[in-house]
Amino acid sequence: MSQVSAVSARAVRKDVSSGGAMLGILTGVDLEVPAGQTLAIVGASGSGKTTLLSLLAGLDLPSAGEVWLDGKSLNGLDEDARAGLRAGRVGFVFQSFQLLAGFTALENVMLPAELAGLSDPQGRARQALDQVGLAERMTHYPHQLSGGEQQRVAIARAFCGQPSILFADEPTGNLDTATGSRIIDLLFNMNLAQSTTLILVTHDVSLAQRCDRTVTLREGTLHDC
Repeated sequence: MSQVSAVSARAVRKDVSSGGAMLGILTGVDLEVPAGQTLAIVGASGSGKTTLLSLLAGLDLPSAGEVWLDGKSLNGLDEDARAGLRAGRVGFVFQSFQLLAGFTALENVMLPAELAGLSDPQGRARQALDQVGLAERMTHYPHQLSGGEQQRVAIARAFCGQPSILFADEPTGNLDTATGSRIIDLLFNMNLAQSTTLILVTHDVSLAQRCDRTVTLREGTLHDC
């Protein structure tokens, strides 16, 4: 494993039970993502892209093999330990936004910084919302925001704690083409400004082409494009 790698995987397998038999979703994934790289993971629907992203982020554990996140092995860590490792290091942007309905935009963005114990979480959140152009919408709840605005809140939340690694799962999947294009510009601009490692899953070829590297997940293994 390279000392400068943000994320590494070696011989990673993921098996799930299906109809009384074990089904191999990932059959031997090897991956090295240097710090600061932008990487797109593409592949057919059902190929296991989101499963792989979850394993790389430590949201799930592999059936076999090993994953390192920011130089730390995830093997043997329980859920709380993995969450502690992610705190202050990792940000997420999801297709479904995953904002808390009972929290304002400001409160949603503050939450990861608070959980990570970072100083001045409200100040950080205000600055992040200003960066995504939502300074006037801080007190609005998710149901009062458009889809594009909700995704901007999600991006502000992801960057609020200044993570070293950002995972994005189909970040434009629920947006129209024009709004999705603006969201991607915002995501890449903020990523560049903070020198974050970006690993994203996408069906969008034009989005993948903006990354430094693209890999295809096919028959349980990764292939360089």
